Amino acid sequence: MTRSSVAQHRPSRHGVSGSHPGEPAGADPRRAGPRRRRRGPSGLTIFLFLLPGLVLFGLLVVVPIVGAGYVSVFRWNGFGGPPPTSETSSFIGLDNFTRAFQDPIFRGDLWRGLILVALSLGIQLPAALALALLLHQRFPGRTVFRLLFFAPYVISEVITAALFSMVLSPRYGFANQVMEAVGLDGLVPSGGWLGNRSVVLFVVFAVVSWKYFGFHMIIYMAGRQNIPRELTEAAATDGASSWQIFQHITLPLMGPTIRVTIFLSIIGVIQLFDMVWVLTGGGPVNSSETMAVTMYRHAFERNEFGYASAISVLMFLIAMMFALGYVRFVMRRDIEGAVTTAGGRR
Repeated sequence: MTRSSVAQHRPSRHGVSGSHPGEPAGADPRRAGPRRRRRGPSGLTIFLFLLPGLVLFGLLVVVPIVGAGYVSVFRWNGFGGPPPTSETSSFIGLDNFTRAFQDPIFRGDLWRGLILVALSLGIQLPAALALALLLHQRFPGRTVFRLLFFAPYVISEVITAALFSMVLSPRYGFANQVMEAVGLDGLVPSGGWLGNRSVVLFVVFAVVSWKYFGFHMIIYMAGRQNIPRELTEAAATDGASSWQIFQHITLPLMGPTIRVTIFLSIIGVIQLFDMVWVLTGGGPVNSSETMAVTMYRHAFERNEFGYASAISVLMFLIAMMFALGYVRFVMRRDIEGAVTTAGGRR
């Protein structure tokens, strides 16, 4: 063999002739270079996946809101075609909204809603938090107690209200019979628990709390389980008492969970309808009525669909302004922290 042919067949120091350091033998030099990143889903793919949800949201949420806003500027009894094609409708502008704020029943609805919110934040949520922390401890039968306290949430609102309407019946109710058996029948208010204007709102709150107490308890238990055990054990080792551990570790770390339950509780009070309607019908003399009950009365009992639509728009605006303000000023740090954590895990 000639010298030139030997040089052609001699292997290079880096492996096969023409390859670069660090490349496997036989690697295609055209494939060298930085590895391409995988492309995410295209905008069209994302849109197609979101389309069914967007359609349902538009039909079930956006269209009713727009329709209620449109009807709210008319005086319409609900018969005939939609305004202004119906002969029974007339355009009145913002008169329905003015009427709502001048209506003592609607202003009373706002006041009763504030009372229910205060009772919920001051009694229901702290009691649910205390019970959640208690059931977080290890003791025999803990699972049974969790199930018993959560079971009322599974029952529907209508069944709950119908059940308590029988329990609180003034003549044959179980509550009155028990109080009479133990000699406390003198504490039963005149007119019964659901017929006395002074106590009926508190009775409604008690029934609502019985229904949703377990829901908030489960949320608090989930938040408590997310606190690392090492923190509480280290604090206990350093000599901190149970109250100090709760005050300086448990309560601050459960802050995001508590703020979520406060948000859900207030929104639930704004929308409260079915339990009140079945339990008291808003009575006696509107003393347990809510905005949703007032809206229902004017729409389906008095055929004032324009005024009822104005009340529904006011309910929506109150809920939306509260939600935007609460998320903006109260839950802002929680949301930013969640977004930062999610971004760091990608």
